[in-house]
Amino acid sequence: MNVDRAVLAFAGAMVLASALLAWAVSPYWLLLTAFVGANMVQAAFTGFCPAAMILAKLGVKSGCAFGG
Repeated sequence: MNVDRAVLAFAGAMVLASALLAWAVSPYWLLLTAFVGANMVQAAFTGFCPAAMILAKLGVKSGCAFGG
């Protein structure tokens, strides 16, 4: 798995967790979904993704989108 796929998997997991927590605990958990979505849009335009940087430092091989 490369950084690009790992970032998508992490973002998807956060959205699903947020939706589950919003349903089970409080609708305020939807703010996490909004944050993840905003970060994905920002990363698409700027190429800056903190999650990709962390995953790269952890040794995940780089992909085309977030490769340094």
